[in-house]
Amino acid sequence: MSFKAKYVDAFVLVVPKDKVAAYKKMAKGGSEIWMKHGALSYRECKGDDLNPEMKGCPYLPFPQLTKLKPSETVWFSYIEYKSKAHRNSVNKKVMKEMEKEFKDNPMPSMPFDSKRMSYGGFTVEVS
Repeated sequence: MSFKAKYVDAFVLVVPKDKVAAYKKMAKGGSEIWMKHGALSYRECKGDDLNPEMKGCPYLPFPQLTKLKPSETVWFSYIEYKSKAHRNSVNKKVMKEMEKEFKDNPMPSMPFDSKRMSYGGFTVEVS
């Protein structure tokens, strides 16, 4: 029996192009931890077509939203869960493991601009 996601944590962040490899390495580690603790899926998506034409539909392109510089890329990432309670349970386990991992070693610097990162939890309304 497979579960359809009912809750999603979503992120939009800016990664310098010269730090993409480091970000992908960090994201792979994140994927392993979240999946180990029960997330249904973990996705990291690098922007590819960030200024698509949408005739008659005004919108705010990701480069404008994030104040993207030519030396940067936009990433959209998400983690799927069974419910908000499931998300809270998984994240509690993940944070506990991360605290243990970084107890004796300082947390490495992040390969992205955390001041320009957006994050939030969302209920899945249409699937």
